[in-house]
Amino acid sequence: MNEFLDLKREIRELKTSKNAVILAHNYQVEEVQLAADFLGDSLELSRKAASASQAVIVFAGVKFMAETAKILSPGKQVLLPRLDAGCPMADMITVDELRELKARHPGAPVVTYVNSAAEIKAESDVCCTSSNAVEVVRSIPAAEIVFVPDRNLGSYVQKKLPGKTIHLFEGYCYVHQRIRREEVEAMRAAHPRAKVIVHPEVTPEVMAVADEILSTSGMLRYAESSPAEEYIVATEQGLLQRMARENPGKKFIPAGSPRICSNMKRTTLGDVYDSLRLERYEIELAADVMERAGRALRAMIQYG
Repeated sequence: MNEFLDLKREIRELKTSKNAVILAHNYQVEEVQLAADFLGDSLELSRKAASASQAVIVFAGVKFMAETAKILSPGKQVLLPRLDAGCPMADMITVDELRELKARHPGAPVVTYVNSAAEIKAESDVCCTSSNAVEVVRSIPAAEIVFVPDRNLGSYVQKKLPGKTIHLFEGYCYVHQRIRREEVEAMRAAHPRAKVIVHPEVTPEVMAVADEILSTSGMLRYAESSPAEEYIVATEQGLLQRMARENPGKKFIPAGSPRICSNMKRTTLGDVYDSLRLERYEIELAADVMERAGRALRAMIQYG
């Protein structure tokens, strides 16, 4: 405990001396969540990166998130505490595969989930997050849309917007893909008064048995405002820790076995400290990629 408190104190001192801010995603380990200046989902943290006054951004998340911060704040130094904190879904699609998909559907605007590499965003018309994907696609005056890389989020958007034709890429989040409908139904049987809330990265079969389909920030707002006392939550375990911390009178139950993103969980408080102290690992991107990806990201952050 003393070591933890000492490390937090040293991080605070380094933040002041280096004019830095720490952004952390909801799926980070709890000690990193507690050390962050801002904690949130991809959209919230994208906005914070764009508006931050500090010269240095330490992004406790995965690589595509730090890249997003750099694209939105090109004049700032953006640091990723762990170079091996990647996103398997972001790695599922290549630039060549996206270009091939675009060639098969000429003229269809490309909507890219923010969980993607900078080079993929650069090939896109607009980005989206799980919280604004439906609104982004609805706003595009086109009957056909190419949506990458998450097939589950894309399927959710298609169901919400049946008047559009959405061409999907077969990517997915391995954490949410592993959540099974039978697990959710078993938990509901064990906790009949609980509300079932699921992330739109889960499979359509799991979405079909949910009370609410929500982004991580949407889950937090719902848990705070709903009168229910128990919630079965189908997302990465890190969010459940935050939900329990911020709603002490309520119970948050994993939808089956707790689901862990090993990439998100790689970053420790020591990594955050070393990143600040040694100014590592700095995100650097090609100027043309930043310019083109920046257009797609700036178009995204105006939505809900």
